[in-house]
Amino acid sequence: MSKFENVTVIKQANVYFDGKVTSRAVIFGDGTKKTLGIMLPGEYEFGTDAKEIMEILAGDLRVLLPGSSEWIEIQGQGEFTVPANAKFKLEIRTVTDYCCSYIAE
Repeated sequence: MSKFENVTVIKQANVYFDGKVTSRAVIFGDGTKKTLGIMLPGEYEFGTDAKEIMEILAGDLRVLLPGSSEWIEIQGQGEFTVPANAKFKLEIRTVTDYCCSYIAE
């Protein structure tokens, strides 16, 4: 899906890691939420409240998912899923464009 229609966008940015990671929330008519954002090069650790599906639209990065010792490489586009109440690590090599979907379980 290359565009979202009939949504509400929260204007105020979510800003993390001294501005190196930013996103904007998009709320759908059914109440579901996604964020659209940019990550600058660096190393980050995030925690989840809900299950998250991270769609990488463009970038070069590695991700270490909870319970794994193997880093996943993504160059260009890709996707990974993180369970609720977990932490994951990212090594961002180039500016990375992403869309994160939050899944209620």
